[in-house]
Amino acid sequence: MIYITKFNHDQILLNNDLIEQIEETPDTVITLVSGKKLVVQESMKEIYAKVMEAKQIARQTGFISE
Repeated sequence: MIYITKFNHDQILLNNDLIEQIEETPDTVITLVSGKKLVVQESMKEIYAKVMEAKQIARQTGFISE
């Protein structure tokens, strides 16, 4: 799970396993596997870093196996 700031400044906790793709159009748009789109304030690089950090923590705590 990662914290994301929606375009209207609301902060949400997003299950990063539900992310299908991320685009910068120039706003950052996250498309979920359900087809729902979220316009967020973070850049694509920031979201990538948050996802990688969350996955690393999950591996270290045993939530994800190799």
